[in-house]
Amino acid sequence: MQKLEDFKSGNYIKANGYKAFMPSKIDDEWIWNDSELNKLLSDASLQLGALNGFAEQIPNIDIYIKMHVKVEANKSSRIEGTRTTIDEDLLEKLDRWYKTR
Repeated sequence: MQKLEDFKSGNYIKANGYKAFMPSKIDDEWIWNDSELNKLLSDASLQLGALNGFAEQIPNIDIYIKMHVKVEANKSSRIEGTRTTIDEDLLEKLDRWYKTR
């Protein structure tokens, strides 16, 4: 068992002349003494259940997820100076879809 309050994410080690980060093992049984953490974990579990219920109501969750990935990619490209709308991003796919009909 590993106590959460004492957890370190990893250590730096020397490897072949380089400094490398070696992450700690996380697939262990965890214990903690912080009651606030119990509340946070309970709230997170409720939210995940709500998200799962929402996902089950969507007929094709893959399309929904792909749209969110597309929107996020569009927002990220703005950081690099590219200015497009989500509509412009989807035009190529829409054109291909119409051509196959």
